[in-house]
Amino acid sequence: MADRSRGQQYLSDEGIRGWRDERPRDWKGGVPIVRFDCSKIKALGWEKPPIFGGSAERPWKPCTSARKEPCLNEKMKPEDENKPEFDKFARDYEALFKPWLKIAGASREYFARSRLKWLSYLLAEQKVAPRRVMDFGCGTGMSLPLLEDILHAEQVIGLDTSEESLAVARESVGSRPLELATPAKYVPRQDLDLVLCNGVFHHIPVAERSAAVDYVYRCLRPGGMFAMWENNPWNPILSFGMKHAEIDNNAIPLPPPESRRLVASKFSVIRTDYLFFSPGYFGWLHPLEKWLIKVPLGAQYQVLARKE
Repeated sequence: MADRSRGQQYLSDEGIRGWRDERPRDWKGGVPIVRFDCSKIKALGWEKPPIFGGSAERPWKPCTSARKEPCLNEKMKPEDENKPEFDKFARDYEALFKPWLKIAGASREYFARSRLKWLSYLLAEQKVAPRRVMDFGCGTGMSLPLLEDILHAEQVIGLDTSEESLAVARESVGSRPLELATPAKYVPRQDLDLVLCNGVFHHIPVAERSAAVDYVYRCLRPGGMFAMWENNPWNPILSFGMKHAEIDNNAIPLPPPESRRLVASKFSVIRTDYLFFSPGYFGWLHPLEKWLIKVPLGAQYQVLARKE
């Protein structure tokens, strides 16, 4: 049911992930000094690590004499192989989901609308009427028009690391005045009322999830809301689907407590709710789901939080 592309290239304010040594930092004048294993940097084809220093007189540059070796970190791939994973799925997204949607008995749009209707209800309870909204990991953009239709957003931003998915999104939204960008090109301005994401974080490497939450935090204004939807590995049908779906080959599921801890590292968590207990062809059971929102067996769950 995830309808987003995922990120593997989130940048922190400190620079590119993966280049920092994990050893303790030294301090000089209140500034952390990071020490590097330069032999490893040379193995990757650089005379010195990028981003963290250098000057116009002595810029750091690729070392052409370096011996070509496999990447030391599996997440560090050569540039020509480091395209976002979901670029290759962008044009076939619907086809990849068809078998699982048949089991679920409903369309992707049904699930997207259900998530946003529930979120709209909760935002009204919190007396929040979001005008500036971001879909963090918008993928091919199916949910973007719904943010205007259901949440009545005036400004909608779709963010995704997959350029190919964004290209599909531009085609699908037509003439709607939406902003589409990658995280590397979008500059957080702490001015958004709401950031939501669906099924994004299980595609972000575990070591990078905190940086992704921090990125969301920097996008929101004080008092802004973060709605994190995730697939629930405690639901046996959903768990089976994720294990056998090509699109989730590299996914690492997040149990609800893990998501709450992750969000709580930056935000004040308001509540966690569970949805989608019964397949679509048991539509007569759907009205009962509002009584089951605290039962941790729904196929998806939402962690709703506020930036203080």
